[in-house]
Amino acid sequence: MTAQPVSDRRLTPANGRVAALSLAGVVKADRYLAGDTRRVAAPVTNLNNSPGGPRDRQLLYGATVTVFEDRDGWSFIQSARDGYVGYVATTALGPARDVTHMVATPATHLYRDEDFKSPDLAHLSFGAHVTVLNETRRFWETPEGFIPKNHLRPLERRFTDPVTVAQAHFGTPYLWGGNSILGIDCSGLVQAALLACAISCPGDSDLQRAALGSEITADTPPERGDLWFWKGHVGMVVDPETFIHANAHHMAVAYEPLRAAALRIEAQGDGPVIARKRLT
Repeated sequence: MTAQPVSDRRLTPANGRVAALSLAGVVKADRYLAGDTRRVAAPVTNLNNSPGGPRDRQLLYGATVTVFEDRDGWSFIQSARDGYVGYVATTALGPARDVTHMVATPATHLYRDEDFKSPDLAHLSFGAHVTVLNETRRFWETPEGFIPKNHLRPLERRFTDPVTVAQAHFGTPYLWGGNSILGIDCSGLVQAALLACAISCPGDSDLQRAALGSEITADTPPERGDLWFWKGHVGMVVDPETFIHANAHHMAVAYEPLRAAALRIEAQGDGPVIARKRLT
């Protein structure tokens, strides 16, 4: 069999030793596997481009993944969230489980007991998925512990405005490849906002530019929710004069005047706006 070129390693579950069963005859590998379904059992874990290598993205508690290989403490996986492929620490994964709710506040704590004074076991970020077993007066009970009731939202009751979700991350520290309230980057912010509204969204800005919305012209008046793209960057329009983005200039999720930000980004050497997309 002759291996065929693969367009994007971020979305191709193959590493030479193993590959997804669907890639048999497309890429060369020693074994082709359906993979095992597991979930992320750590509050947040890095998704690296190689074992112990640089971080590409992050995965949150409760995220579903397909594992194709466990080797030397690293698991080669594909995320169900967006199809992203990479390596996570095997210790960060646990058995698959149906999830029922998401963390719907910027963050919450998982408590040992049904008491806010009991030991807190984990810090969970917005967008983390959990399994609710029982409802008490002030808490939801999960297999691992208790979470305040007003911090969770049933998965079927999605948010309706991505901008509102992005605004809830205001002030979150900037982190390259970050996907949590502890640190997030430009594409991570857009993905968190859209997924919370049940809008499929890739993980990186170049993929988002290709997949999301409809192109609008530079003279089209900006509307709330529009996405503006630069090479390697994306931001979300809040109103015709303002947008919000996670950026290294502020090292945080911040608001900026829309036109002034476009001039600043171009002046610092990152080029002009290359696309404006309107979500439908």
